Amino acid sequence: METILHRKVDLNGISMHVAEKGEGGPIVLLLHGFPELWYSWRHQILGLAARGYHAVAPDLRGFGDTDIPPSPSSYTMLHLVGDILALINALGQDKVFVVGHDWGAVVAWHLCMLRPDKVKALVNLSVAFTPRNPARSPITSLHSRFGDDHYMVKFQKPGAAEAEFAKIGSASILKKFLTTREPNAYIVPKETGFAAPSEEEITLPPWLSEEDIDYYAAKFEKTGFTGGLNYYRCMDLNWELTAAWTGAQIKVPTKFIVGDLDLTYHSPGVQDYIHKGGFKKDVPFLEDVVVMEGVGHFITLEKAHEITHHVYEFIKNF
Repeated sequence: METILHRKVDLNGISMHVAEKGEGGPIVLLLHGFPELWYSWRHQILGLAARGYHAVAPDLRGFGDTDIPPSPSSYTMLHLVGDILALINALGQDKVFVVGHDWGAVVAWHLCMLRPDKVKALVNLSVAFTPRNPARSPITSLHSRFGDDHYMVKFQKPGAAEAEFAKIGSASILKKFLTTREPNAYIVPKETGFAAPSEEEITLPPWLSEEDIDYYAAKFEKTGFTGGLNYYRCMDLNWELTAAWTGAQIKVPTKFIVGDLDLTYHSPGVQDYIHKGGFKKDVPFLEDVVVMEGVGHFITLEKAHEITHHVYEFIKNF
């Protein structure tokens, strides 16, 4: 870990922290999700650098040691894709490989939709491409299907989740999220809210240590969770801003990997979309779909070395 280098890059109106390793090789950008940091890619940074690549993992806007604009409207996909494009330019590159997980995957899909000329190939994890529904916004759809207590709906009210997370404590909330293996839609219990019934019930798996939790918790104690939650609060605004790309395809060579216990894989209609032609129609250069058995959402941590291998085996062809 001490061989991973850290620096700040001023771009797109913010200061972005990046972690990186590897010199001279092709660049692989690694984009994390919520509630995560560059740290979720530590195994892949080391593994890809050992294979001759220059692995670069930023803390995305709103996370960790990167700037955290206060307004939810500063977290649109146009801002987030703009950050990544500026980072690519700052790295002196014309095109890069991109790997995304969770919200990082959403950013990567939009990067490939808006600027496919900047991406050599894409490996996305956990979150499949979601074509824009012109008839109804994402939060409206979630509220209609799941009601007020779906976690993304609950996240919409500024300050509410932050207050609850502060009461529970960063370490406890991170343990709850990072160890979840419930594949069904996450409906927040009215009795306990986001808290687990008791902290003692959360047993860390072999791939997640107390030291890891301490690292994440220290950063989120410093920054709070608002930056990450603003990604959810911008979902309907993104829907409005991307109307011009309704029906757009992702025309970049792509590999997709998901765990079969991932809650995203069990969202209504997603498995049919992935396996029955819809995904391939929208992502015509989709070359491989891997469903990892017995694996949950935080796939970069749970199957760290396997993910590194999958990424390498795909990008080495380009």
